[in-house]
Amino acid sequence: MKPIFRRGLGLLTILLCGFIWLLSTGMAGRQRRARTCQGKGSLDVIITDSLERHFVTREEVELWLDQEYRAYAGLPLDSVNLDLIEKMICSHSAVRDCESWLTDDGILHIALSQRQPVMRFQDGQNGYYADSEGFLFPLQSRGSVQVPVVDGALPISVPKGFKGELADSTQRLWLSRMLSLAHAMEGTLWQENISQIHVEKDGDLVLIPREGRERFLFGAPTRVPEKFRLMAAYYESVAPAKEPGWYSLVDVRHRKQLVCRK
Repeated sequence: MKPIFRRGLGLLTILLCGFIWLLSTGMAGRQRRARTCQGKGSLDVIITDSLERHFVTREEVELWLDQEYRAYAGLPLDSVNLDLIEKMICSHSAVRDCESWLTDDGILHIALSQRQPVMRFQDGQNGYYADSEGFLFPLQSRGSVQVPVVDGALPISVPKGFKGELADSTQRLWLSRMLSLAHAMEGTLWQENISQIHVEKDGDLVLIPREGRERFLFGAPTRVPEKFRLMAAYYESVAPAKEPGWYSLVDVRHRKQLVCRK
């Protein structure tokens, strides 16, 4: 076969493959447009951390779609705005991230994860959580998480219903140190034993255990490992030598020094 015929045959093959691809793509597009999204009865909601937290339920996701996205049942599959659905669901404070997709059977699938609080702050009637990244969000009407509760003279200003990160750099620094304190407590006996952290007017922290009369004057949320070692030394060496409840205040603010008061 002459080279000119081989080149012509190759070009014809390429054109034929392109035509077949365009034809199949167009047919697939028409078929997809002909398929419609099913109703909420077939909605598939996956909450990846539902065993750990119970802030969000399948029923709530259905309600959000009904109230905020409006009609999606019966729409052609290529008319359902998945980006808008994801943004709408992620706008709810307890949702950390969300992904949505449609399958050819018309089922809308939504997978989401919830925020993991590491501390709870109580400023009078205004309560809110903080996750490990410093994102603040309101207490939820459903579900609760056992984390230390911080109250007293909080040096941060958070409006009721606020969600997001603090804008003020000084307040962000204090919150960051508090979250480092929470991180240092994770997986230790302090995570179970310390139920409340009270902020005094001078900024000193007072750590309050779940059991016992003692209150630990912690000072600023700095030198955290050293102060926890002093607290451990109190329980190991000082407390056993006295009757239960003998001391009411244990000062661990000073380096390598415990000050105990009745």
